[in-house]
Amino acid sequence: MTALLSASALDAFYGDFQALFGIDFELKAGEAVAVIGANGAGKSTLLKSLAGLVRNHANAIRLGGRPIGDAPAARVVRLGLALVPEGRQLFPSLSVEENLLIGAYGGERTAPWDLAAVYRMFPVLHERRRGAVTVLSGGQQQMVAIGRALMSNPTVLLCDEISLGLAPIVVEDIYRMLPQIRDNGTAVVVVEQDIARALRATDRFYCLQEGRVTLQGASHGVDRDAIHAAYFGT
Repeated sequence: MTALLSASALDAFYGDFQALFGIDFELKAGEAVAVIGANGAGKSTLLKSLAGLVRNHANAIRLGGRPIGDAPAARVVRLGLALVPEGRQLFPSLSVEENLLIGAYGGERTAPWDLAAVYRMFPVLHERRRGAVTVLSGGQQQMVAIGRALMSNPTVLLCDEISLGLAPIVVEDIYRMLPQIRDNGTAVVVVEQDIARALRATDRFYCLQEGRVTLQGASHGVDRDAIHAAYFGT
């Protein structure tokens, strides 16, 4: 099957500092892929590169066969790729519903995600829709961040550390939403430091260490010693 999203020999730089080295990556339609690794391994940089926040040469990244490596983030969203950023990055001066509606401005597709669909998935957001996002719990704010990304009706959803700082029961609730998102035709990439959770929720994984892919494969049945060696370099 042809990859929906792919990176080929992807490098990434912050000024003179090189954060990624020759990354090869692919995501197929309807698939869920985890990106794991220790702090500083390059996981967030990979997602930012795919989302157009760290620019590259055009052919380094392809979405639906189209080169997007040099495309600005706003165009990447219109083409069908949305990012749920680490730390949520909501607009504190806006209501819950206004934050959600901002997501709809970027995408060109109009189905299957709209306000009604997001509220069905996260009923608490409908109850709090007129209130400020600043008074929501961390888990509810994460729901807003996910809903905002879905409002662009992406074919690919990138999730950067969506469990960070949340109570385990809240994390479980959020991860239970991923199958529904996939059932609606959206492939998912999850950056996650909780290795066991990442592997349970996905079909395949990539492990990064110091900006390089050190291991990749099917998420189920992977050798834990191999994961440990790829993760820590031992």
